[in-house]
Amino acid sequence: MTLFFYQAVNTAGEIEEGEREALDEASCVQQLQADGYIPIRVKPAKRQAFLGFNLSGRSGKLSNKSIVLLTGELAMLLESGLPLDRSLVVLMDLANDNENLSKLIGRVLEKVKSGVSLADAFEQQTGVFSKFYLNMIRAGAAGGNLGEVLNRMAVYLESSQELKETVSTALIYPTILLVMSLASLFIMLTFVVPQFSEMFASAGKALPVSTQIVVGLADWLQHYWWIVIGGVVSIMTYFNFQLGNPETKKVWDGRWLKLPLVGEMILNKEVANVTRTLGTLLGNGVSILSAFIIVRETVDNLVVAAALHDTEEQIKQGKTLFDALEQKAIFPKMAMQMIKMGEETGHLEEMLLRVATIYDKQLRVSVARMLALLEPALIITLGIMIAGIIVSILLAILSVNDLAV
Repeated sequence: MTLFFYQAVNTAGEIEEGEREALDEASCVQQLQADGYIPIRVKPAKRQAFLGFNLSGRSGKLSNKSIVLLTGELAMLLESGLPLDRSLVVLMDLANDNENLSKLIGRVLEKVKSGVSLADAFEQQTGVFSKFYLNMIRAGAAGGNLGEVLNRMAVYLESSQELKETVSTALIYPTILLVMSLASLFIMLTFVVPQFSEMFASAGKALPVSTQIVVGLADWLQHYWWIVIGGVVSIMTYFNFQLGNPETKKVWDGRWLKLPLVGEMILNKEVANVTRTLGTLLGNGVSILSAFIIVRETVDNLVVAAALHDTEEQIKQGKTLFDALEQKAIFPKMAMQMIKMGEETGHLEEMLLRVATIYDKQLRVSVARMLALLEPALIITLGIMIAGIIVSILLAILSVNDLAV
């Protein structure tokens, strides 16, 4: 999914602006029109993503931890027998140390007291709660089990947050290691090696080839370091532009999926996300077609999102979920067999949640496997490069001494 910034006229004739996720600009416009808005401007919001993992926060939104906290505590208060308005008052008092959360609960409380449903009150807090979240609240309210649904939502959000933190935390050490490695090489080539240049200058062509290469590289970096920085900035700008455009992002998303190990990680992440969301929605009485519309909006990889859109069309034509997914050949075979078994036994939602649990574990295994390969590879590569620089300098020093003799 892509994040879009919009400006629109609401039912009161006022101009509102915010951010929404959609497959493309046309889908975002349709969403706004369906909610009663008149779109004025819709454009991709600034958002960075890499290999299908969202790496940047969203301005104007509560943190995921705050939403999990709100959901879990509200579920506990409702299940204990407190009415909704009283539960919100208690939550507002508990959230005094979180100004943003406290203000949001206060706005929701005002709406609820004026007769607005909880789902509609949440929806009016533009850009905070996902469509999935809002539909779950509506399903719970319609079924008279809002507390139970909120409790399930809290578990779902905690699982999703844990999965994201697992990936993010796992990538911290390799990232630091890579940055420190490049910084170490840059310092050696721009500050350490030039200290020996004057001593080597008199040696001329008698210097070993390896030393000439190292000295030449160091000299080039001293004079043209700005090309390196400019190249990095250009690459980042290029990817930011490519990943901000839905058409080019879909091309890159397809490339990420084809990469060894990385593609497996992305697919495991999306399978876990799709099956958990779909299973949770179906388990709370949402129809499969409505659930698919919501699920597509939670998917980051546009290739997977397009496959789900085609699957939705196949289901509208009367095909089962298994048959529709099998034609796209996106989901792994084991997930497909479990979905087929769930449909045949009438326990599809339970089986989908089991698939999510399995592929959560698969993702953690994939991350651990990637780190097991990446960390020693970075360390060995850095060691070889630094050792090569040191050896080339030592060889040059020995060479100069031989010439002096």
